[in-house]
Amino acid sequence: MSATFRILITLVSLLTVLSADLVAEDSLAVIRRRGTLRWGADREGGGPFVFHKPGNPEQLVGFESEIASLIAAHIGVQAQFVQGQWDKLPDMLDRGDFDIVLNGFEYSEERAAVYGTTTPYYLYELQLLVRKDNTTIGSWDDLRRQLADKGGQISLLGGAAAETFTTDYFGDDVDLALFDGVTDAMRATELGADNIIANVQDLPIWNFYSNAFPNLRAVGSPVGQGFYVGLIRRSETTLLAAANEALLEGRRSGRLQNIFARYGMWNSAQARYTQDLLNSATQSSGSESTAAAAAAAAASATQPMVTAEPDPLLAKSASPSGLDAVRERGWLLVQAATITVALSCLAMPLAIGIGLSAALLRMYGNRVLAKIAGLYVEVVRGTPLVLQLYVIYFLIPEFAAFLIPGSQFSISAFWSAVLGLAMNYSAYEAEIYRAGLQAVPKGQMEAAMALGMPRNLAIRRILIPQATRIVIPPVTNDFIALFKDTAACSVITVVELSKEYYIHARDTQAVVSLGLLTAFLYLAMSYPLSVLAGRLEKYLGSEAA
Repeated sequence: MSATFRILITLVSLLTVLSADLVAEDSLAVIRRRGTLRWGADREGGGPFVFHKPGNPEQLVGFESEIASLIAAHIGVQAQFVQGQWDKLPDMLDRGDFDIVLNGFEYSEERAAVYGTTTPYYLYELQLLVRKDNTTIGSWDDLRRQLADKGGQISLLGGAAAETFTTDYFGDDVDLALFDGVTDAMRATELGADNIIANVQDLPIWNFYSNAFPNLRAVGSPVGQGFYVGLIRRSETTLLAAANEALLEGRRSGRLQNIFARYGMWNSAQARYTQDLLNSATQSSGSESTAAAAAAAAASATQPMVTAEPDPLLAKSASPSGLDAVRERGWLLVQAATITVALSCLAMPLAIGIGLSAALLRMYGNRVLAKIAGLYVEVVRGTPLVLQLYVIYFLIPEFAAFLIPGSQFSISAFWSAVLGLAMNYSAYEAEIYRAGLQAVPKGQMEAAMALGMPRNLAIRRILIPQATRIVIPPVTNDFIALFKDTAACSVITVVELSKEYYIHARDTQAVVSLGLLTAFLYLAMSYPLSVLAGRLEKYLGSEAA
């Protein structure tokens, strides 16, 4: 065994031990030392979970935002919000991007088998919604008959408990229209798009957004009770215990009940569930303690009086619309546009450099390098950008953990996006530059070689400058397209211009006014580049002449 190999084995072993020690460290101690409890949610989901406060969009509110603060205060730290796409939040939790997920995730045995689930903090019910002009549907049975007689679709939030309930109720052959956002599902039902005749919605969501959908009505009584729970990594038992203590103490003190009341979510079902939970906690305490302690626990089981009144700005969607939405939320879109510019301006030079290198290897490298470069181009061109971003952000850390057990290697969302965009566009740049190099007359290279110029120098001084003049139009076109393709980066939690627009459009329903502002910002980013490229092309053309 060589000395180099022994050193490598020693380093790997040391990294493994250090990483294992880091993972084994008590998660609660890490949080306290950091001073923040990082909680994950998706602002695009909107109210009443987490949303921008009307009149003060810089501030995030929502009943789960306040629950996060409640748990953080119990631990002795501050709550720190981390944005993530709703269906990717569990994956981000696995990555270690935050400590707990609080975003309307329903309890299920499948989730409990993978994650640590907190004590349920809210009992939800499902509400059936139809258009007001649809007078033939007044119950679930009426909906079943209309589906059987005339057909139609039911709109739902994909991956939520409503999908499972609806499938169980109507059977697997029911036609479902699955949406990424709850407001999109309700809007499609209101418009009757694609023969959508009904929507199944969580009752607290319907209560919050009912004013924004005046052409919808609720039919029948709420059904399908379930529970919202927080998700924590299964190994972090001390954090899970602390979160459960905070939630129980919040119920005993009445703070949790008052949070629900402020958002118009407190009702008789919550009161019954809370009382049952407190009674259960009392019986458990009494069986394990002295009579005096049991008496004290029994006294604490009496449910505190709910003193908070529904806040009009919180309990119902009171977001601005039209020009008011542009004035209130426009600056947030401008800020998000700077992220789009940063992603594009960092990714494109990398894409050009990688693409030019791949083109040169395919044309002038040896057989092995040419094959590798060609395979790279075909693989990258043949797979979608979203998949490439997902691999870089989620799978590379898992692969690193497989190679070095216990390692916590990861790439931040922003730099994952830069790398993913650069790789994706480099494949197209490689083909553009290959075409540009082939367009240079062969005599140019032959003349340079005849004068005794080394091939590498001839490529740098003769071929590449001429090819660059040729490829300016398609490269500029790709650069402009890159500005728009940054929208795909939202799948790995990067909040660029498109994602910020979706968040506020769904929050305020100001789809047109905010959409026009977003379109203007994209045009403002791309049009100057088109003008600059045109002038550069003209200048280089005249210089060559």
